[in-house]
Amino acid sequence: MDKAEMFGFTLEADDRTEEEKLRDKAAKNAPKAPMDTDYQEEMEKPKAQIRFNLNFHKEIQGEQPQQSRDSSAFTIERLFEAVASGDARKLDGLYDYLHRNMKKLSDSLYQSYGKTALMKALLHLRDGKNETIDVLISVSERLVSEKPVSERLEEIKKFVNAEFTNSYYKGQTALHIAIERRSLCYVKLLVSKGADVHAKACGKFFQPHNGPYFYFGELPLSLAACTNQPDIVEYLMVNEFQQAKAKMTDSQGNTVLHALVVVADKSKSKGNTEFIAAIYDQILRITNRLHPKLKLVDIENNEGLTPLKLAAKTGKIGLFSHLLKREFQERDTKHLSRKFTEWVYGPVHCSLYDLASVDTYEDNSVLEILVYGRDIPNRHEMLETELLSRLLEDKWKRFAGRLFLFNFLVYILYLIIFTVVAYNKKSKKVPFPIENNIIDYLYLSGQLLTTIANLYFFLIGLVEMIKKRPKLKTLLVDGYYEILFFVQGFLFLVSAGLFLGGREEYLGFLVVCLALSWVNILYFSRGYKHMGIYSVMIQKMILSDILHFLFVYIVFLFGFSAAMVSLLIEPPVVNVTTPKSRFYFATVSPGVDCVKPTYKNISYTVLELFKFTIGMGDMEFAQDYQYGEVFYILLIGYIILTYILLLNMLIALMNRTVDKITEESTSIWKLQRAVTILDMEKRLPCCLKKVFRCGVEKNLNTLLGADRRRCFRVEEVNWNKWNTNLTNISEDPGYCDGHLQSDSEASPKRKNRGRSLRVLFKDSSRRRETPDSTEMRPLYV
Repeated sequence: MDKAEMFGFTLEADDRTEEEKLRDKAAKNAPKAPMDTDYQEEMEKPKAQIRFNLNFHKEIQGEQPQQSRDSSAFTIERLFEAVASGDARKLDGLYDYLHRNMKKLSDSLYQSYGKTALMKALLHLRDGKNETIDVLISVSERLVSEKPVSERLEEIKKFVNAEFTNSYYKGQTALHIAIERRSLCYVKLLVSKGADVHAKACGKFFQPHNGPYFYFGELPLSLAACTNQPDIVEYLMVNEFQQAKAKMTDSQGNTVLHALVVVADKSKSKGNTEFIAAIYDQILRITNRLHPKLKLVDIENNEGLTPLKLAAKTGKIGLFSHLLKREFQERDTKHLSRKFTEWVYGPVHCSLYDLASVDTYEDNSVLEILVYGRDIPNRHEMLETELLSRLLEDKWKRFAGRLFLFNFLVYILYLIIFTVVAYNKKSKKVPFPIENNIIDYLYLSGQLLTTIANLYFFLIGLVEMIKKRPKLKTLLVDGYYEILFFVQGFLFLVSAGLFLGGREEYLGFLVVCLALSWVNILYFSRGYKHMGIYSVMIQKMILSDILHFLFVYIVFLFGFSAAMVSLLIEPPVVNVTTPKSRFYFATVSPGVDCVKPTYKNISYTVLELFKFTIGMGDMEFAQDYQYGEVFYILLIGYIILTYILLLNMLIALMNRTVDKITEESTSIWKLQRAVTILDMEKRLPCCLKKVFRCGVEKNLNTLLGADRRRCFRVEEVNWNKWNTNLTNISEDPGYCDGHLQSDSEASPKRKNRGRSLRVLFKDSSRRRETPDSTEMRPLYV
């Protein structure tokens, strides 16, 4: 490092003419364009620079300052034009000029917002080559050939590692550009000359934002990986000059594995998932070879997410499935797997899946991320992957199904008590007096139980809504019933408050709460597949077709009602004494006069127009009104728009919705049941969580030795893998128990029990029978 740089400034030679200085000053304020034409959004504060004028002695001697340079002078414009052309002959005389004028290619006069001639040349490769690049490197080395070795190497590194300074491409170096241009030869050249393999391109263009950008993890290794260049990835990680460390993180805490997850496609079969998965595994293998003890997959980013959890949270279903099923057959890399083939018998495969970071026994698990991830659009598809679907089914059979049935029975008991209490009101006077008898005590007990239950519904609904914060588009899964239970509890508490206050209006809130309580019993339909799917379809129609219909219908209803009320002039009051009048509203005694309602009453008008919507209206009521013709025009228009158009559109849309969401409803039902399972699991005490924990402890006997993991056993029939060579943990299919013992600890008798395994196929269910027992055991544990 120069002594000048040690004190915070740089010392450079300046041979520009006054005209060139003025032109360069004006160019800084000119509008710029992206990348190669020096787009400038916001300049950072430049470092302090001191330049000495090479023409100073001429000015002292009274000579006129030079107005123009000779043809041998290399300005930044000439230098950039030469390297962009790729013609090395245009750089003839560059070394002599720089040496004579004490200049270097790394000087700020030869940089445009940090971009050097080397970067310019790399941006203009033709057929992967640019002859000027070797010339630039050679000239830069010759200019410092007389300096000590340490200073010479430092100066070359300064030129090679120069980076963009503007906010849009800040941090990008020549190595980034060479990788982006897919040039392995120039990557090797730059690395051999001291290029920093950990330089971070952290400008706005390389960060997620609204507008064009490409986020790749900022680091050169991440760029090579995300652009499918396995040869460059391997070179950067194993070269002899400076090896790129896969554990290095960017400004968001993401490693190269995180970056691969970010750029992966969300589709299951299309996109870049295949090459992303291949490079992901390649990096794991190389890292294991270089740093065997480094657990790269366990590194978390700034959000506390590992690559697997990030794939789950971002909905990268193809890569997520690969990460869950990752299996290496080689012995030296087998411990990097998450799936282990335990035994194979013909087409029957028994696999062990590592539950680390997946099961809810750990905080912020993959299962929780997917079940509660309201921003993940395809989470119901991701939950249908083999491991997660089997894991949820196992939880349902272990504890969730029985708890759900118990909750259902308790809710039925609550409904019976609530209905009986609401029906058997003692008197109109509130609050009701309680007498000293068993009937009143039972009535009071029913009121207290109902109050406690609805208070619980209110608090639970409030907590769940705050925690899940459901959006309108995800309301079907994330908060539909939570909101209904919350409203149910709220209505009852309002009714209880009015009741204790002696207000008879309590009854209106009470009966609405009672009706909603019976509707909410549909929540428990998710425990049974067919009823659950039917309930999902009802909810889907309410939240889509009917909601849209009601919005438009209310606009028409109130709009036409307001027009009719404003149009009609109220006729003289007519006393109707016969109780047979169709406008006789009140219950009166014979001979008592009542007033006929008119269309000047907005509520009456709305009610009558609603009757027209369902085909029950009467068109004779307007005979006594003025402007009857206009009134009939409005009425006919209303009937056409609502009764004929809107209702028929609603029927057609509902038919289309039924056909469209048949398969989707099954996935939504599974997701709803998954939410229920996790909610019930969270409410279990810690001792029961440990008892009902899924999976078995297994010693996998990998290269690490005693590699003990919590695994979940899945057995399946797969004819596609028939007669394939797999490295199995167990030689033969055997008895799979859930005890905390390894294969070496099992008794010989138990180990040999499975040698006569027979796979039975009956009613599409897979079961097995051991020779010394007639008990039929399920294929999975």
